[in-house]
Amino acid sequence: MDIFEEIYRLKREGKRAALATIVNVRGSTPSVVAAKMLVREDGSILGTVGGGCVESDVRKGAMEVMRDEKAKTFTFNLNQRPDDDTGLVCGGSLQVFIEPVIPAPVLYIFGGGHVGLNVYKVATLAGFEVIVCDDREQYANRERFPDAREIHAGEMDAVLSELSPSAASYIVIVTRGHRHDMRVLRWALDTPAHYIGMIGSGRKVLTIFQQLEAEGVARESLQRIYAPIGLEISAATPEEIAISIVAELIAIRRKCGTALPHLRNRIHKEPTAPLPR
Repeated sequence: MDIFEEIYRLKREGKRAALATIVNVRGSTPSVVAAKMLVREDGSILGTVGGGCVESDVRKGAMEVMRDEKAKTFTFNLNQRPDDDTGLVCGGSLQVFIEPVIPAPVLYIFGGGHVGLNVYKVATLAGFEVIVCDDREQYANRERFPDAREIHAGEMDAVLSELSPSAASYIVIVTRGHRHDMRVLRWALDTPAHYIGMIGSGRKVLTIFQQLEAEGVARESLQRIYAPIGLEISAATPEEIAISIVAELIAIRRKCGTALPHLRNRIHKEPTAPLPR
């Protein structure tokens, strides 16, 4: 199988990998410049950069690159390292450039109204592939969302049955009403999605959390939800709210060290505490 065909397949399926390419060789080594090896997220490989002397180390470097989503050049010194497979001694060094193969993050937007439309615009600019869902065809159509990867319009239960978010997916719930928010949120909690965010005031979020827990949803599951959604930037307009939401998605995706503690402290403050009277 061709490495680049496999890269295309993996990206289409939403799976990660890392491509290792030898960029410099000195001395006696088991491979040559431009040799390539693809490392999949499960650790399996396609191609080779020379076998036992270096392949295990390259695989470890590839897993690091996949985790950090940042390309990196590694230098491997092979002096006095016996190859367990052949008994040979590799006496040189390799420079290996390893780059991540990361599919575009997929964002499910539930709600095609003003906020949903602007989240779509900002998220598309930020590199997300967007799937739009709404129960109203006039709000979920190709004219309104020309660059969306998919558009689903129809009765919400039927729409949800067609969707299969992965562990790398992001879900933003900005529907037109409490009932739809609840329906989508119940469904979202049964998916492996990486991020689940829901719009609403603190009181609305608290009410929904209480109702879900009364239905038997574990508090640990509720702790997956980012709500109220978006970074706290005093956003007021649909455009500003969209920016705050996508900024939060980016912070989660990039594991932002300064934003994440703030998000964790904000989201779950006794979600099932009694409502104020």
